[in-house]
Amino acid sequence: MSDNSFPTSGPGRPKDPAKRKAILEAAKNLFLRNGYDGSSMDAIAAEAGVSKLTVYSHFTDKETLFSAAVKAKCEEQLPELLFELPADASIESVLLTIGRSFHELINSRESVELHRVMVAAASQNPKLARMFYEAGPQQVLREMTGLLTQAKQAGKLRIEEPVNAAEHFFCLIKGGHNFRLLIGYTPPLGGEEAERHVREVVELFVRAYAP
Repeated sequence: MSDNSFPTSGPGRPKDPAKRKAILEAAKNLFLRNGYDGSSMDAIAAEAGVSKLTVYSHFTDKETLFSAAVKAKCEEQLPELLFELPADASIESVLLTIGRSFHELINSRESVELHRVMVAAASQNPKLARMFYEAGPQQVLREMTGLLTQAKQAGKLRIEEPVNAAEHFFCLIKGGHNFRLLIGYTPPLGGEEAERHVREVVELFVRAYAP
C-alpha cells in the first residue's frame, strides 16, 4: 500500500541535495531493517533528520522513494560511465571493470539483505517486485545491452542478441557462490578469489563472443 496521503510542495523551489541524500540513506536503512511495509514515511523522515514535508517535496510517495533508493544503490556501484566504450579501450578492460563493480554490488550487505526482503515480499506484493526490478536490475541490464551493442558495431565482439549476452555475463559473474551467500551458507567472495572469478568470467565471455 502506498504511503501517499501527504501533499507535495509547490514547483520552483530548489531542492537541497544534502537532504535528498540523507533521505535516500535513511530509506535504504529502514527498508532493509523493517521491510517495505514496515517502513513509513514518518519513520524515514525521523531517520533522515528532516520533516515529513521535506521527504514528500523530494519524493511524491513511498513507492517513488523505494525506487529511487534502489536506483541510487545501483548507481553507486555501477555508474553509467562504466558502460562507455572508448575507441582506444579493449573490450576486456571494460568488461573487467564492470564485472568487478557488479560483483561487489551483488555481494554487498545491502544488496543481499534487499534481495532477501524482495523474495520474502514477492508473493504478497508483486507490484513492489516490479518496481524493484525496473529501478535496479533492468536499468543495469539496459546499460550493459547498450555497451555490447557498441562492441558489436565496433567489431570487438560478435553478438547476435546483445540483451541475451548481457544476461549471460551477469549470470556468470553471480555464479553459484552468490546463491550460497544469499542463503547464508558462505561469506562473500573477496580479495584474490573475487578477482580470479571475475577474470575467468571475462575470459570465457570474450572467447565465446570473439569476432
